[in-house]
Amino acid sequence: MRTTKLLMALGAAALSLAASLAQAQVVKLSTTLGDIRIQLEPEKAPKTVANFIGYVKAGHYNGVIFHRVIDGFMVQTGGYTAKLEQRPTKPPIPLEAGNGLLNNRGTVAMARMNEPNTATSQFFINVVDNPGLDPGFSPDGRGYAVFGHVIEGMEVVDKIRATPTTARNAIFQNLPTTPIFINKATVENKP
Repeated sequence: MRTTKLLMALGAAALSLAASLAQAQVVKLSTTLGDIRIQLEPEKAPKTVANFIGYVKAGHYNGVIFHRVIDGFMVQTGGYTAKLEQRPTKPPIPLEAGNGLLNNRGTVAMARMNEPNTATSQFFINVVDNPGLDPGFSPDGRGYAVFGHVIEGMEVVDKIRATPTTARNAIFQNLPTTPIFINKATVENKP
């Protein structure tokens, strides 16, 4: 009887700890247009989430702009200052696409070069369902790794997507005419 009660208490404690850890996997992006909260998916994309959290905790995203905004597609950030200077990054991470998460509206995925294992700090938020970015459907067949989804602030994402853009040069083809910043990115516990 005592053993059963102890096991039940341990089970409840383990469930509480698991719920607490899941809740701790929320990142808040405080932007110039409002806050966006992202629920991360560490069980589906552990290396990608660890990489993202590392950049958040290092303050890498504080002061970066949304440098690629395409209404009807996605909004991208994570790499450039207002002077369009690229922030230094850590080494690239392995691609974790094909993890069961799809590039649907409101999901967050890593940006990368044409090679699959080239993601560093840049990420994007899908503003529509983008099945063409999923494994098997993307141009290289490898896809783009989804690692979270917006749980609050899609109205902010929609404001970003609707902002007028201009082409500055070959790199910045869809740059907002009025800069939109991430003022601060933080990991927060969600009650």
